[in-house]
Amino acid sequence: MSIGRNRFNLYLVCLLALAVGAGCRTQAGKEKKQVATLRVHVEVIPEPMDFSSSVKIFREKPILLTVDKGPFLTEANVSEAKVVDVPGGFDLQIKFDRQGTWLFEEYTTTHPGKHLAIFSAFVDKKKKQARWLAAPLIQGRNSKGVLTFTPDANREECEAIVRGLNNVAEKNRKDSQW
Repeated sequence: MSIGRNRFNLYLVCLLALAVGAGCRTQAGKEKKQVATLRVHVEVIPEPMDFSSSVKIFREKPILLTVDKGPFLTEANVSEAKVVDVPGGFDLQIKFDRQGTWLFEEYTTTHPGKHLAIFSAFVDKKKKQARWLAAPLIQGRNSKGVLTFTPDANREECEAIVRGLNNVAEKNRKDSQW
């Protein structure tokens, strides 16, 4: 009789450990499934055809830009994203893959003095958000493939964007190995 009780207790302990372990992995699993989008558009001269669109960037003091409707860079071109601390706050830093670096260099070379319009859709605190984050000015050619800008977002939102972009980049790396 005592053997049966010990076996039952052993099963109960194993089941309890499995439940606790699965509960801890649930949050990490949700974070691994979280995705974000990134669309980088370039400022253009308004055209009579339907190739451009006017957008308001920034929530507090919006600026109106006319941008090309088609983004030249997307989350598919991101190899790494991170939040970097700078004096007075933080920036988002996006590093592009090889193709993204080439495109970024081409657009920054051919459009100096224009703005980039950066759009992102992401999930923050189980709430879906989508908005224009920034409009950095193109100073000149950028051949490093790294875009750093101050977003119109709080730190939690930026971390959600970074987590989502890095998850997409990781998935793209795994898919490209085949």
